[in-house]
Amino acid sequence: MKAKLWLVPALLLVSAFAQAQETLKVGFIRVMDDAQVMVAKEAGLYEKHGLNVELVEFSSGTDLIKAIVGGQLDTGVLGFSNAVAWASKGANLKVVGGAQRGYHSILAREDSGINTLADLKGKTLASQREGSTADSVLRGVTLKSAELEPGDLNIMGVSPAVAVQSLVSGRVDAAFLFEPYDRIAQLVAPVKQIYEIGEVWPFPCMVVITAGETLDKRKEAIWSSLDAQREAIDMLENKPAQAAELIASYFIAEPTLKTLNRGEVPREKVIEEAISTQDFDAGLSEQDLSRIQELADIMQEQGSLTTRDGKPFDTQSILDLSWQQARDL
Repeated sequence: MKAKLWLVPALLLVSAFAQAQETLKVGFIRVMDDAQVMVAKEAGLYEKHGLNVELVEFSSGTDLIKAIVGGQLDTGVLGFSNAVAWASKGANLKVVGGAQRGYHSILAREDSGINTLADLKGKTLASQREGSTADSVLRGVTLKSAELEPGDLNIMGVSPAVAVQSLVSGRVDAAFLFEPYDRIAQLVAPVKQIYEIGEVWPFPCMVVITAGETLDKRKEAIWSSLDAQREAIDMLENKPAQAAELIASYFIAEPTLKTLNRGEVPREKVIEEAISTQDFDAGLSEQDLSRIQELADIMQEQGSLTTRDGKPFDTQSILDLSWQQARDL
């Protein structure tokens, strides 16, 4: 009997360890906006915080948010517009942390005659699919600032990689891109940057999202993942060369990138330069929260967001910032 009682603490310890090692599935998109997820994985930061993390890649925020809603993912880094759109339909979703503020540029081919936003009229622009966070910003902020309507130009919704290829081939006149595809395009295509939204209208493009039920059940693990990603962001901000070494292969398959004017550039250098243009932050500031509400209002005006009662969607309803408050961010 005493021997069996002696085993109880050991069994509890084993149970606690097994629980801590339960896989946490984190969704991401292969863009620089999600770099902290990749760095946290490759640098062993998730393991440092007692987590066994499986990264699950998605090609779009729409598919990623569906997996969170459906319970196939525990958390993910994606555009907050996806959470807003699904929450307005009744999904129990929570934005629990920040990731990256939007730095999206418009690159125009040098032979396109495009020097300002107004020059986009009548031209072909590659962007992301309609309804995405970037597309909502393009239509509701960028074009509006130049007094352009979406119908004044031909907007093609394609993947970033296809947008770069289209710039190289001349299939499009310009593209609305984020890193590292912005950096890659400037190295491989005859283009010039005419606009950078992060300089005129910074907004929290990517945030960390989870389901309300998941947060209730796995709060400690979710918070630990946020701690790991916060450390990854510190590396991205303060040791970009080290971070680039870890994640360059995520974006460029070959060891070097053949460029127009700089010869063969090591992929780590390309990604380091892309990282240096970004603004990563694990927390959400008051300005960020105001921007989230502002963009939700823009989406509602565009018709991509509807509420059951027709009233403006209150984005406060999908925020749970208890982690950043506990960490004093």
